Amino acid sequence: MDHKDDPWTSRSFGSTPRKTYSAEQYEGSSVRSKPSYNGSVLYAGSGSLYSNGASVKYSDSGKYGKKKSEFLYRKPLPVTSPEADDEDEDYHYGKNNPRDQMSWEKYCRPTSRPTVGITPPRIEWDYRKGGILVQEVDEGQPCLTCRETCPGFTPHMWRKTCNSCKCPREAHDVYHEEWVNVRDRLGFKPPTDPDRRSSREKSISEGFSWVPPGLPSAKIEEFFQQLPSNKVPRLGSPGEKYRDKQLILQLPKQDLALAYCKHVEAQHHPSYEDFIHARNEIALDIGYVKETTNYNTECPQCHQMVGMGEVGVVAPKFGDRTMWHPACFVCSSCEELLVDLTYCVHDDLLYCERHYAEQLKPRCAACDELIFSGEYTKAMSKDWHSGHFCCWQCDESLTGQRYVLRDDHPYCIKCYESVFANVCEECNKTIGIDSKDLSYKDKHWHEACFLCNKCRVSLVDKQFGSKADKIYCGNCYDAQFASRCDGCGEIFRAGTKKMEYKTRQWHEKCFCCCVCKTAIGTKSFIPREQEIYCATCYEEKFATRCVKCNKIITSGGVTYKNEPWHRECFTCTHCNTSLAGQRFTSRDEKPYCADCFGELFAKRCTACSKPITGIGGTRFISFEDRHWHNDCFICASCKTSLVGRGFITDADDIICPECAKQKLM
Repeated sequence: MDHKDDPWTSRSFGSTPRKTYSAEQYEGSSVRSKPSYNGSVLYAGSGSLYSNGASVKYSDSGKYGKKKSEFLYRKPLPVTSPEADDEDEDYHYGKNNPRDQMSWEKYCRPTSRPTVGITPPRIEWDYRKGGILVQEVDEGQPCLTCRETCPGFTPHMWRKTCNSCKCPREAHDVYHEEWVNVRDRLGFKPPTDPDRRSSREKSISEGFSWVPPGLPSAKIEEFFQQLPSNKVPRLGSPGEKYRDKQLILQLPKQDLALAYCKHVEAQHHPSYEDFIHARNEIALDIGYVKETTNYNTECPQCHQMVGMGEVGVVAPKFGDRTMWHPACFVCSSCEELLVDLTYCVHDDLLYCERHYAEQLKPRCAACDELIFSGEYTKAMSKDWHSGHFCCWQCDESLTGQRYVLRDDHPYCIKCYESVFANVCEECNKTIGIDSKDLSYKDKHWHEACFLCNKCRVSLVDKQFGSKADKIYCGNCYDAQFASRCDGCGEIFRAGTKKMEYKTRQWHEKCFCCCVCKTAIGTKSFIPREQEIYCATCYEEKFATRCVKCNKIITSGGVTYKNEPWHRECFTCTHCNTSLAGQRFTSRDEKPYCADCFGELFAKRCTACSKPITGIGGTRFISFEDRHWHNDCFICASCKTSLVGRGFITDADDIICPECAKQKLM
């Protein structure tokens, strides 16, 4: 057997390199990244050290962001603040506006991707008085990840995280103060068609937090039966929480109105408004549910048919003959159900508003707002506002600085070393990221401190042994602590494999069978007194053998007169019937079954002529040269038992005294 706790090891330290990166600001062209590892650290000179585009900033000549987010016109949103007073006008825009037409042509240009519908039409929304209405409650709400360890959500100054537990805002039990109508959240007036209006009273009366408008109760149930049970917004169920969470995630308030943005600079407000207005007219829409009546249609998501009489979801931008199964009406990016059937179209695909916006604009990974500045930081395959790519611990900017990733969060060198770096066992100093960290049994050393405790020679890339939490080179360990082999008497040198059994120990080659000298290694063995035997030799020398066939009895033997037999070998001497578990007797030290013994050797009863075997303690009576079974020894006349009584012989019969007197009279 292997000795698992052997203090000796060969190169038993582990080097734990950590990637470091550097982020730097660039304008104009981007620069490729280069990773750096501690132990062979690359230092950032002009700021070219970062990972996978660890930090890149882009600058466009205009005021707009990247590619498809360039708009050809700017038109202010009618109401951008939830506090707008009730005197504000309702706005909508005419179809013949030349700037609208330019944007329309830009977003709806032909594409080589197969389409599922016609070219999406523009929508002229009527905006509600008061603008966007968002009533989310987050402060003090418990964290669903940390549970009781988090005292409640306290917002970070600019990150969408909790100051207490650092979990994201959406990981907390954020809820809405009142029933949420998605049109209110988007800032739109209710539709003129009453069958398209969501109603709080209707939803609650059906037992849900939202129901597709315009459907009777039976069709509402049919619609929800096609959704996963944990996503059905039944009141008081996990599905209600799911809807609340998706409203916050898919329709983030900072994407809906400038009033909810903290990091869009004043000079970029027109770009923001242009983006929102173009999205609302060209991409954003709300689907509805209807029953197919006179035709079947193929679901664009699963390519299965939506049959006649079934309910399906219609996205007006794809035409009213294109329908999805309720469970198939999902975002192409996150694959979540589109909350309250609210969707955006981009390249003929369905998106939630969040992921639609991210197709056109970068989103800051810290504050979760869209980036409208021409310059931003790109690091860790994510986008960041220039001032938001910061140390996860101290919030110091990492732009132009080296950093270390830990649990997908960036740390500055100082914070990483103070929070995560190990302390050297020898010098008690921190092992910085520029030093190699050598470890053994949860202990750590600088490379220069990894020395023999006695002679102080370096143990890097050498065999060493440990004793009492100290490390030693091979020679010093042997001289002080080495044990000896019970086979050859030699010491166990550093790195040597050692086999142990009870209090004895051997070199691997010395741990062998005392008969055949074959190395046992990790195979089974049998100890006897002070010797070790392999299984084969032990059986040959000590195993019990059958008296009859002389073969080893491995299991299920029988002992007769202190001699071992196989069960199948213990048979009647005359008829070879197995006697294992049967009654038998013996003659001349040989076993016989009852039948054979009676036929061959037993006396016979004078009365019944059957053999008297004596098996089972049978009693019999003898007189002169005649024998009787106990039950057969009876008066020939009256049949009375004569056992223990006097009797009289009458030729071959025996009779009782009373019958003898009667016979004489």
